[in-house]
Amino acid sequence: MARKISMLAEGWWDYTTLDDEILNDAARLTADDILELSREGFKVKFYDTREDFYLAEALEYINTWKQSTADNPVGICGPVGPTEQLPLVARLVNELEIGLGNCYFWGMDEWFLGDKEVSEDHPLSFAKADKDLCFNLINDGLKMPESNMFFPKADTSEYINSWGRGVRCAVMQGGQGEVKHWAFNDPVRREGKYKDAPPSAEEYRKLTTRVIEIHPVTVMQNARTSGGGVVTGVPKKAITVGPAETWMSDKVSIWHGGTHDNPFGMRLTSLMISKRIVDSAVPMSLLADHPNVQFNFYRPAFSNCDVEMH
Repeated sequence: MARKISMLAEGWWDYTTLDDEILNDAARLTADDILELSREGFKVKFYDTREDFYLAEALEYINTWKQSTADNPVGICGPVGPTEQLPLVARLVNELEIGLGNCYFWGMDEWFLGDKEVSEDHPLSFAKADKDLCFNLINDGLKMPESNMFFPKADTSEYINSWGRGVRCAVMQGGQGEVKHWAFNDPVRREGKYKDAPPSAEEYRKLTTRVIEIHPVTVMQNARTSGGGVVTGVPKKAITVGPAETWMSDKVSIWHGGTHDNPFGMRLTSLMISKRIVDSAVPMSLLADHPNVQFNFYRPAFSNCDVEMH
């Protein structure tokens, strides 16, 4: 039976091409139902306040870096989106006087414009955001060496090689976009060999850090969350950490604050990961096969999927 055509962008794959039964089952889930979706390898946690939510997210950085030594270096891969945790990370490092000389950090992604990554003077630069909101706020004497920070670039070789140089990534942290991605691991265009079906999970999981064309839904989302709604100001390509690097991380920790995706999206990927329903039209669902995934929810944002006219 032929897969449905997307309701959002006909030339692309996305979650609206799934069977309606999966979508309807997800929409019916309550917060208590979501908690019961926890299983070995997939943990669900709720936080009742924004303060607790973002502090817990920041503490993942601190707890990761506290493990790192010169002989056994450890790092974290972090997102820009959400960003509220980043100033908290810097403050905790300063207050607790945690030296980051042996610690490491990978940025998840970066915008691609023309034939290269955007420079750090571009207002949407993710490297700029990480530094302005976190690393530049850390006191001298505690700062992480620039050589221990890795940000994706158009020539991906250095970034890819950084994952195989003996530094353990304890946590890959991320958010979830409206197209159900982590980083910019978006669904692909519905064309060529993917005209009738999206890439298999096995094929998609082999993807490494790369330049990708962004799904139209992701363009709109980033305009909404970062660009004041000016869609024309958002690049249509980006460089993203791949599933290959994701599977090198001990843990994948996804933070659902309610800004980057909606109550339905939070439910859908929780259901698919818990029940091991894997489909690359919903890239986040591929994490069903990762051995250690945690979904973190800000409870008030979880809300419900009831019809409510405004």
